[in-house]
Amino acid sequence: MSAPQLVVHRDKELMAQAAAARLITKIVDAQAARGAASVVLTGGRNGNALLAALGASPARDAIDWPRLDLWWGDERFLPEGDPERNVTQAREALLDSVPVDPKRMHAMPASDGPYGNDADAAAAAYAAELAAAAGPEDHGPVPTFDVLMLGVGPDTHVASLFPELPAVRESSRTVVGVHGAPKPPPTRTSLTLPAIRAAREVWLLAAGEDKAKAVAIALSGAGEVQAPAAGAYGRSRTLWLLDAAAASQLPRGLYPPASP
Repeated sequence: MSAPQLVVHRDKELMAQAAAARLITKIVDAQAARGAASVVLTGGRNGNALLAALGASPARDAIDWPRLDLWWGDERFLPEGDPERNVTQAREALLDSVPVDPKRMHAMPASDGPYGNDADAAAAAYAAELAAAAGPEDHGPVPTFDVLMLGVGPDTHVASLFPELPAVRESSRTVVGVHGAPKPPPTRTSLTLPAIRAAREVWLLAAGEDKAKAVAIALSGAGEVQAPAAGAYGRSRTLWLLDAAAASQLPRGLYPPASP
């Protein structure tokens, strides 16, 4: 478990640009060290803003795109191509404009895919795909992701792990179907906390005043069942990337001054 580190930016636009630059550097370094890199993407406004900023950066060409594995932390269990699916939004924000190897872009199954409307079967299939990608050096049923990104919801949820729901309590499976989510759509698939914690680095993204209370709760020692974001951490680093509004309810001594 790594203690959280905080980086606070002046506004959400600067946060997205800085996070994109940070991600480019991390991917390039991983590819130089190990020949390939693996990243878990997040949806939502902050995750998509980061991808759009990455796409607009001239430095994006430093990434060897065909040697990048992309996974998702969660997905809305909707038909393929639905505009609300995280993979659809990621394609629009970035992925359709870069040469990602389709075989290395690991989208979660859609509700009109081979598992039909069975979200639990879709989750089990994604867990099997993760296990197949894990090597002996990973010491577990998922690859050791270089970076796993998560948006933080106003209720402290991350991925599709919502407070008090069964998925946040899962301790053995790596991917689960989520039913009755308080945020539409109610049916989803999601990585669990054990899978999230397999990452070398976990980055939690939050921007906007509506996230301030959630950030304060998660960083105040709350339990992970009540505040799932509190249970999301990486093996070597846990990084909270915030704008000033999202950090506004934190004690000033907890983080350095915002970027100019």
